[in-house]
Amino acid sequence: MKALLPVYCRPIGYGVIALALFLPFIFMMAGGINDSNLLFYKECSKLLMMLGALMILFALSRQENAETEQIRNRATRNAMFLTVLFVFGGMVYRVARGDVFSVDTSSFLIFLLLNVLCLEFGIKKAAVDRLFKHHRR
Repeated sequence: MKALLPVYCRPIGYGVIALALFLPFIFMMAGGINDSNLLFYKECSKLLMMLGALMILFALSRQENAETEQIRNRATRNAMFLTVLFVFGGMVYRVARGDVFSVDTSSFLIFLLLNVLCLEFGIKKAAVDRLFKHHRR
């Protein structure tokens, strides 16, 4: 999977995720969130997190090369597997509890966040591997 966005979109993506995490708390303390608009702010936060995660995933890395593309592909594969496990675990939990009313609506967000975690881990692991291979010579 090729990167589509410039390098500076990666830190912007992390900023957008941080904004999506903390903005609802700030609005709540300021009295801007109440029962009638809670769902709106919740969904806006999820949308912002998705946007931030996509910016991180599709941004070029500083040392972009073919290996980075392979890492991005493996991260997507691993995130799909982990998301299926997470969604399946949630399904089993709801069946065990007999809960027929709640539904998981965050699967795509969970997939994106797991993908970002797998990507960052893969990039850091490749950097450490390169460092040790270079040091060994």
